[in-house]
Order: sequence, then C-alpha cells, then structure tokens
Amino acid sequence: MPECNDDDLMKHLDVFKEIGNIGAGNAASALAGLLNRRISMSVPDASVVTFNDMMNVLDGPETLVSGMLVDFSGEMNGFIMLLLKMNDAMAMVAQALEIQARDVNTPNFDLDEMERDTLTEIANILVGSFLSAISTMSGLHIVPSVPQIAIDMLGAIISIATVQYGQIGDSVLFLKTQFEDLDGEIAGHFFLIPDYVSYNKLLGSLGLDS
Repeated sequence: MPECNDDDLMKHLDVFKEIGNIGAGNAASALAGLLNRRISMSVPDASVVTFNDMMNVLDGPETLVSGMLVDFSGEMNGFIMLLLKMNDAMAMVAQALEIQARDVNTPNFDLDEMERDTLTEIANILVGSFLSAISTMSGLHIVPSVPQIAIDMLGAIISIATVQYGQIGDSVLFLKTQFEDLDGEIAGHFFLIPDYVSYNKLLGSLGLDS
C-alpha cells in the first residue's frame, strides 16, 4: 500500500473501519441464517500491517488455521484473505451441518468434502459481505473469485500469500472483528491487498487523498 502521513492514515483507517462495520454487520446477518442462531459482532479494528506482522495475529506461525483466499477483479484488482483459527472454523462448520465438531488437534486433521464445501460457503458469506460493503461505499464494481481454502500452519499460509502477492507491496490493510453467539466468540481476520492502482482508485472514490 502507498505510504501516507499519520493524519491521512488515520482518516483512511476510519473509513475502512466503517466499511468493516457494514461488512461485518451484513456477514453477521447472513451467518445467523446459515447457522440458525443469533449472531452479533463487534466494531472492527482497522490497521495497516506488514506481511511479517501477519505472522503474529493468530498466536504465532505454528497456529493451525483455515485460510481462505479470494482474488477480486473489475474496477479493483487484488485479493482478500480471511483467516480463522481451525477450531473456530470447525465449530462454524459443525453448527451449519448440525454435527459434532471434531478435534482439530488430531494428527493430520483435515475436513471431509462436505465440511470443506460448507466452509467455502461460510467464506463466501464473510468475504462477500466485506467486498460488497467496499463496492457499495466506493461505487466500484468488484468481482470476487471462488475462494481457495487451505488448512495449514499460519506461517505456511502467509508464506504462500507473500510469494504470490508480496510484489504488490509490503503492507496490507488488516480488519479484525469478533462474531459472538451463545457458545462464545469467533474472531475473523481479514487482510485486504489491492494493487497500487486499485488502492489509489479506492481512495479517490471514497473522497480520500492518496
């Protein structure tokens, strides 16, 4: 992402937090329908982090996570990545399928085909809600791809993202929000990485200086 002074950065983050707030609200409503329970959400935190900082957002590089990567194109190009702790992802899948959640700490844990399809649907809801909020506020037409899902240690997933997209820049927009239901909290970690041209186009459409 392009460099900017502290005042401009705070203005940008305030706008992105509002985008995150709208996106999280839409996601909570959609998840409530899918999971058949009431879902509330916290106001998202917004920050700019480096690829190296991404290693520390979920308790370190050895944390088992579910990573969902979605490329987007249209009037903006780039990608958005959603990270969930694997036990949170498994809990959401189990609730949607009305099955008992399996222990993600068993050796060589993986999701079966139906569980993976359900997680893909959940990812579509979460990521789609945020991209829709960006599109609504900016007026830009954004087309998401089908999510690519990987279950691995955080360090491995971040490394793949760095290799594929690190040439765009060394920092990304980070949004974190808590989704809450009767059983506890689930933290969604979103990383938005538009290319340089798209980032400036987004700022311009939001009435911000690049």
